[in-house]
Amino acid sequence: MFDIKAIRENPHFYDQAWSKRGIEPQSQNLLELDEKLRSKQTELQDCQSRRNEASKSIGMLKSKGEDASDAMREVGELKQKMAALEEEVRKLTEDLTNLLSTIANIPDADVPAGKSEDDNVEIRQWGTAPTFDFEPKQHFDLGEDLGQMDFEGAAKMSGARFVILKSDLAKLERALAAFMLDMHTTEFGYEEVSVPLLVRDQALYGTSQLPKFEEDLFKTTTDHYLIPTGEVPLTNMVRESIVEEELLPLRYTCLSSCYRSEAGSAGRDTRGMIRLHQFQKVEMVSITTPEQSGDELERMTGIAEEVLKRLDLHYRVLMLCSGDMSFAAHKTYDLEVWLPGQNMYREISSCSNTGDFQARRMKARCRSKNEKKTRFVHTLNGSGLAVGRTLVAILENYQQADGSIIIPDALKPYMGGQEVIKSS
Repeated sequence: MFDIKAIRENPHFYDQAWSKRGIEPQSQNLLELDEKLRSKQTELQDCQSRRNEASKSIGMLKSKGEDASDAMREVGELKQKMAALEEEVRKLTEDLTNLLSTIANIPDADVPAGKSEDDNVEIRQWGTAPTFDFEPKQHFDLGEDLGQMDFEGAAKMSGARFVILKSDLAKLERALAAFMLDMHTTEFGYEEVSVPLLVRDQALYGTSQLPKFEEDLFKTTTDHYLIPTGEVPLTNMVRESIVEEELLPLRYTCLSSCYRSEAGSAGRDTRGMIRLHQFQKVEMVSITTPEQSGDELERMTGIAEEVLKRLDLHYRVLMLCSGDMSFAAHKTYDLEVWLPGQNMYREISSCSNTGDFQARRMKARCRSKNEKKTRFVHTLNGSGLAVGRTLVAILENYQQADGSIIIPDALKPYMGGQEVIKSS
């Protein structure tokens, strides 16, 4: 969401920024609508002032015993006109808000211009890809051969894009989540939160999934939505509040199930765990002052990287180009882990600074001590990490010729000292 006053003051800046995202200039439409709204608001205020004057004159005329019928007639006419103007103001306000709500955030100045993932810029790599003296398998073949990953059974009860994990793979999923949460909370100052998985539309509007991306969500018959990411409830914890700046940054983390319709993914990743309707993710969210958010994005990305380093998984960091960033993002880093079974990198974390884009929608502000003036906070979110995709990466990177899986050293304490996953 944008401040229409800022667009009014510098429309060329916003048009240029949107152009970098491949969005047509929007300022003219916005400012024409804004001008109509302000004109009607002024007209309404004038009518209110005139009605107040006319109402006073009625009392004065009556107290003098004079005829007040003309003044009473004027008040009645003004009342009708005001009702019509109030409806026009309401409709124009709604139209302006709706238009502002469907325009993507402007990119940071150092975000590379581009149209698609092909234009993303690699920032760094860590580690080396493992080598095998056999043909490495993909995770779904490994999991099914172990007898611990069941897509067919899941499909019978839920349909496509669901999975059942059993035995050691179910335990490995739990171990991964616990390992990530312990690292975030004990070493990096995140507060663990248990969050609702069902939210109302206002929460999804606040984090920008609504109104533009409703088709990607699962909606219930009670007008609740299943969360697509823990970002939604974590970020909405500061909704409609004023936070003292001395308390910032706030850092929250959670493990949650996430639900996505994958409406635009027909035919993509139809086998395996890469793109499911339901998956587990450890999320990180930071609430900062505007001055802190740039450094906080670097810190958050580094923490997500640390998870991969401790699991000894080869990865690369990309800065997303303007055309590949999410709707709310001001700047984004993606972490892509190497999957030898697929012989390619796949996204495992995305860390974004949204600036004040979400905060304006949520009315989330901060205020310095002893000051009355408030300003919007900045919000950041990042996967720390997607649990299912991390499990996929471990299966493919730690596989052995006999189909067994070596458990990374960092996870052995969470697996009761177990060192290898073998066929059940």
